[in-house]
Order: sequence, then C-alpha cells, then structure tokens
Amino acid sequence: MKTLRWGVLSTAKIGIKKVIPAIQQAENCTVTGICSRNFNKAQKTADKLKIQKAYGSYEDLLNDSKIDAIYNPLPNHLHVPWTIKALEAGKHVLCEKPIGLDTKEAKTLLEATHNFPHLKVMEAFMYRHHPQWLKAKKIVTSGKIGELCTINSFFSYFNDDGDNIRNKADIGGGSLMDIGCYPVSLSRFIFNEEPLKVVSSIERDPDFEIDRLTSAIMEFNNGTSTFTCSTQLSPYQRVLIYGTKGHIEIEIPFNAPPDEPCRLWKTINDKKVEITFDVCDQYTLQAELFALAVLNNSPVPTPLTDAVANMKVIDAIFKSGATSSWVQIG
Repeated sequence: MKTLRWGVLSTAKIGIKKVIPAIQQAENCTVTGICSRNFNKAQKTADKLKIQKAYGSYEDLLNDSKIDAIYNPLPNHLHVPWTIKALEAGKHVLCEKPIGLDTKEAKTLLEATHNFPHLKVMEAFMYRHHPQWLKAKKIVTSGKIGELCTINSFFSYFNDDGDNIRNKADIGGGSLMDIGCYPVSLSRFIFNEEPLKVVSSIERDPDFEIDRLTSAIMEFNNGTSTFTCSTQLSPYQRVLIYGTKGHIEIEIPFNAPPDEPCRLWKTINDKKVEITFDVCDQYTLQAELFALAVLNNSPVPTPLTDAVANMKVIDAIFKSGATSSWVQIG
C-alpha cells in the first residue's frame, strides 16, 4: 500500500475548509469518502470537494473496507466514542484536538488502543509539524537563547453565536478546550516536560456558561509558561519564548496560513534576526506524517500518551479556576 485512503466523519467546517483540501494535496494520501447523518449534505460536499463516495451515516463509512484511516473532526464529546468505533472497524484515526472532554475520557481511549496495537491513533495538533515550530524548538534545544525561562502565549477570536458548538458547555465548548489547548501543548513541547502545577483565572459567559476568557500560569521544573485565550475578544495570536540570552517571537503560531510565508524573530544579545519559512500547509504535513506512520508501520509523530498528558493540564486549569488556587498535576 503506497497511498492511505481516508474517510472523513462528518461535514464539519474545519474539515471542509482546511483539512480535507490539505489531505488531498498530500502525495501519500487520498480522501476516498465523507459521511453525514444527512446523505444529501454528504453528497453535496463530496461533489464540491471531488471526493469519490458519500455516506448517509457514520457507520456506513466505517464499514467500508476501502477506507484505511479516519479523520475525526466531530464535536469534542464525540471524539473518544467515535474514535473507538473506528478502531473497532479496523481503521487508523487522526482525531481533532482536544482528544476528549477530560483526562478520564482520554485514558479510556488510550486503554482501548491497547486492543488494537496494529492501528495508529494521533491527536491532530497540526501546528507541531510546521517548520516554524521545529525551528523554534531547535533554537531552544541548542541553547542559543540561553536557559529557557518562560513562555508567553495569546490566542483569541470573537464568536457569540449561541448555536455554534464552541459555545455549548455540555459538549466541550469554551476557549480553553478550543484554543487554550494550544498554549498548553506548545509549552509542554518546548519545555519537553510536564508542568508541576497550574493556577488560573476563568471568566464564563453568563448565558452559554462556557469559559470565554481564561488566563493561566503553568509552573515547570525550570521555568513558567503563561497564556490567555478567549472566544470573545478581537482575533489575535502570538507566542514569545524567553531565555537568559535571547528570545523568539512567532508571528502566526497556530493558524499558519497555507498560502503565504511565515516568520519568526530570533533575538540574541540584542541582535534581532528574521527567519522566513517557505509556503507550506501544516495540515498537509500532518496528513503526510500520519500516513507515513501507517504505511511504514512506524510510530506516529505524537503518541496518544501526549494527548492524555495535555488533558491532565487542562483539567487542572479548570479546577484551579473553580477553586482560585494552585493545583498540583499528578
């Protein structure tokens, strides 16, 4: 097998607008099918994106032997149950972040994968595969900015649509789950360790009851990471990584555009250097790397244990926001 045949669970916007077109650009991938509980919607989407087959139910797609792997962009509360169903149907799975609603759910999925050691499962944190992040990590690891001391991240957008799944608390909506998971992930990625404890301040929407503004501090062995995320602020994102000799600033850390170059600035001993990266699609890179793991039967770039660890931190941040105190991470 030289090409991984993908099936997409649902006609979610992120899939239609970003992920499916990106997978279709991958040399070792093809999008074979897409499903919806509404067959006409699935067929319309398949026609628009030139996907071979449409299905009127999730089960029909999972039962098709011509599908090798599943991309799961369902709402957060459906990530774990449908990923497990995909595994039971013999499919590899790339599941959107966050992997589940909490650590317990994430562990349930991890335990389920032990029954399917021949199948690959990965959380879809696409940012980690972009060259700008690989470069940032290399700079930090090389010691060029000195000892890593602290990271500061900001990520926001504005969405007050009550019908949007991101504003539904009971299915995992809110800023921390949707976009705050990125600063948590990148901090662990750059420090290359787990935080010891966290403290947070959380403001909730009085109608939706989701966290609309969350700020947190994560304390690591040798430093800290702070971030703010919001679903009701003007759109903005930035990450700054500080060391004893210099710092790194990443201009578009998360939603890196697929059609224009990205930049970061490296400042060492007051000398600022701009580093520009060629145009690339981080979703395509993610699909290609996942496909390589499947086709070569090698480990996925980010193991599922990392997804469980990320959920532990998110749970602790929620707990801290509710108790107004530092929370130790187990």
